[in-house]
Amino acid sequence: MPDQRPAQAVLQLENLVRTHGTGATEVHALRGVDLAVYPGELVAVMGPSGSGKSTLLTLAGGLDRPTGGRVLVEGTDITAASRKQLAALRRRSIGYVFQEYNLIPALTAAENIALPLELDGVSARKARAAALAALEEMQLGPAADRFPDEMSGGQQQRVAIARALVGDRRLVLADEPTGALDSETGESVLALLRSRCDAGAAGILVTHEPRFAAWADRVVFLRDGSIVDSTLRSHAESLLSGQAGRA
Repeated sequence: MPDQRPAQAVLQLENLVRTHGTGATEVHALRGVDLAVYPGELVAVMGPSGSGKSTLLTLAGGLDRPTGGRVLVEGTDITAASRKQLAALRRRSIGYVFQEYNLIPALTAAENIALPLELDGVSARKARAAALAALEEMQLGPAADRFPDEMSGGQQQRVAIARALVGDRRLVLADEPTGALDSETGESVLALLRSRCDAGAAGILVTHEPRFAAWADRVVFLRDGSIVDSTLRSHAESLLSGQAGRA
């Protein structure tokens, strides 16, 4: 990312701590993480299983509360927000791509994508038009009126990604978004995520694949709940190799 960054980050994690359990069963998922993501920036988060990558995303998206520290989205401390305020923020500003898709079985692909817009007051006609455009971007136009159980896992994942990107999302959080996709489709999805960031959104991508991390501006490496390194995308593969050698 160039040095001329805007004064305010879209996402600011300050001394973020998340602990599960107590006593002998206590697990430190995150240990004092500091991270800022700016408009136009895509940050890849890498690390071994159990390093805290998914926990970081759930806290950044307001889906869980930290044990300590703060999460700010465009200057608003979401750790102090009410459930209603959080729900409104997630509908309007945060797009989240889950590993499990989380599509509503009783809704078609287009209806799943349009729902957050309709809940935020967009007319059904405009919401459907936006949903159809998002499906076309994902090369899924013919699947608009199919239900989730009528689609493959890869198609469901692309619907989930379209839902996360539709509308004016300022922050996009993607947890292994290419896991159910073939290489060609995965590259097209990353290109779309990259284009949204180039248009001004901020993004975090959790991935195990250095070739997908190459779409990011920075690569942050987590281990045991702490950031152990941060590097430019061109060094992602060597970072992984170096960390693996010290494991």
